[in-house]
Amino acid sequence: MSENRRKYSREFKVDAMGLVTKQGYTVRQAAESLGIRENMLWRWKKQLQDEDAAAFKPGEGPGAEVKQLREENRRLKLERDILKKATAFFAKESQ
Repeated sequence: MSENRRKYSREFKVDAMGLVTKQGYTVRQAAESLGIRENMLWRWKKQLQDEDAAAFKPGEGPGAEVKQLREENRRLKLERDILKKATAFFAKESQ
């Protein structure tokens, strides 16, 4: 069984832990409100305590989001260019 794994940014993980540490939510309440599993929050909490600034592997934070957005931007530009060419082609045919 292949399962799609979600990737969460560092900011999301830190904010999720903020619900527990700063806002007084229990781990269970925070997990339910975020729609994630409770064991993930426990693991993130441990990583944050153990590694602090180096927690949550580099490459999954804002840099990864920028990379994803650039790739999406490139793909959308290609699609736009294809549609422009198709529109010009069909406009010539209809005349």
